[in-house]
Amino acid sequence: MATSYELKASARERVGKGAARSLRREGLLPAVIYGDKKPALPITIPVKETTLTLHKGGFLTHLGIIDVNGEKHQVIAKDYQLHPVRDELLHVDFLRVSKNAVLTIDVPVHFLNEETCPGIKRGGVLNVVRHTVEMTVPATAIPEALELDLAKADLGDSLHISAVKLPEGCQPTITDRDFTIATIAAPAGLKETDEAEEEAEEAAEEGED
Repeated sequence: MATSYELKASARERVGKGAARSLRREGLLPAVIYGDKKPALPITIPVKETTLTLHKGGFLTHLGIIDVNGEKHQVIAKDYQLHPVRDELLHVDFLRVSKNAVLTIDVPVHFLNEETCPGIKRGGVLNVVRHTVEMTVPATAIPEALELDLAKADLGDSLHISAVKLPEGCQPTITDRDFTIATIAAPAGLKETDEAEEEAEEAAEEGED
């Protein structure tokens, strides 16, 4: 995967809450780059550009470049903190990513052919058990999403990870079972009708005895 964003940064000497508040008043955001067996590097990044990058989506699954005073670091965002009331960015943790690194990230699941899914057309509801799947992936080939085709899914079907064609080199971190990603649930009215029909059939069979 090519890098999807680049942010200019400066090395940060002052740390602590007071320094962080002062930086935010200047339109800057405290952050840190760590990992790859190198010392942690406290930095400041621009609030506006970082917020725009976050809102584009895929912030935790896309590689980026942080240019720290002319030295470029390839990174992936591992965590960020938001203000509990104003929903503003407060801090970002970036992980250094080397060319041969393998990462553990949450990959979103996209569902295909919902409009032609037999179970949904019959009134069923797509019940998503996992919106994302934790995967180990090559740093240079992070998938945008996993795709699950609903073209043949009917009422009552459970759709498992085995139904997903995994990108090369990518594996789910759960390996001991074929876990469920989604189900096609029957609507309540249809369930009640089915149960009534079953009870009627059972009563008829008892009457024949």
